[in-house]
Amino acid sequence: MTGLPADILKPGMKALYYSGVHRLLAPFAEGMGLIFMLHQVSPLKQGGYSPNRGLMVTPEYLDAVLSDVKEAGLDIISLDEAHARIQCGVSSNRFACFTLDDGYRDNLEYAYPVFRKYGAPFTIYVPSDFPEGKGELWWFALEEVIASSSEITFSSQTGTTQLPTATDEEKTAAFEHIYFHLRDQNADTQRETVSRLCQAHGVNMEEQCRDLIMTWDEIRTLASDPLVTIGAHTMAHPALAKLPEDRARDEMKRGADRIKEELGVWPEHFSYPYGNPESAGPREFSIAQDIGFKTAVTTRKGVIFPDHADHLTALPRVSLNGDYQSSVFTRLYMTGAPFAIWNRFRRVDAA
Repeated sequence: MTGLPADILKPGMKALYYSGVHRLLAPFAEGMGLIFMLHQVSPLKQGGYSPNRGLMVTPEYLDAVLSDVKEAGLDIISLDEAHARIQCGVSSNRFACFTLDDGYRDNLEYAYPVFRKYGAPFTIYVPSDFPEGKGELWWFALEEVIASSSEITFSSQTGTTQLPTATDEEKTAAFEHIYFHLRDQNADTQRETVSRLCQAHGVNMEEQCRDLIMTWDEIRTLASDPLVTIGAHTMAHPALAKLPEDRARDEMKRGADRIKEELGVWPEHFSYPYGNPESAGPREFSIAQDIGFKTAVTTRKGVIFPDHADHLTALPRVSLNGDYQSSVFTRLYMTGAPFAIWNRFRRVDAA
């Protein structure tokens, strides 16, 4: 939820839940509703080395979340309906939206049947390069590079480091070392570094993209269902705040325009790649508004309040993370309590 290790956060969150404090905070913290964030939905993968497991939840967990949300009495609505309710500043009932980033093929194979079972609307944000096989999912490429190696030579501006990767523990440590270094870099440096690693270790990012991501035809299949909204997610999935303004604007607009070329409808909803304050801030929020998006979502943690009517291109989300697949956490999220504490009871974080 916060970037801290799950083994540190989970006990504290469970204590918050079982103490009942979350129920006391709910009247002040729950807001109008919440926007859930997912990435992959797929059966559980076995293995000790799985550094991207936080991006994946199982279909069974997604089913349990939808059941919990309905049991709690929240309306599951589309982003268009959420936009209308937020603009009004009032809602007859609390709501939940479901959003999925990147356009993974498992969204069609595993997530779609679960949403359809509940008649639940959902949104998939698509980086327009990805369905054409041109996407560089560098976080998965890095995972594959390390998985097949017993040692990694990693070169950066600060020098060259030899990282052992023989055991699962060493592989995980090496992944975290390189991953967090790359997250601090601009898109060009990031991709140059990963490209060198892939070439050295025989990993084909284009092939990987075609394996993981839906084609335009598969996206069209989903888009034909009224339950499904296709949103924009740039062209190449860069951290926008690390780009010059004209290039950031170009990524945002051309990504949306390409979706219109393929689907015939211009996407009115946008998701910032990575979405944290270092990747999307006030400049990007303003650009999204100028381009004409109704809403734009971040990965900042929080629920939706009436105050967000003035910040529709800086909306927070609640991550459904593969390390937290329990109804305890889902029910806790719906009260808004952990986010109120994390945000020090600020309702809007748009700085």
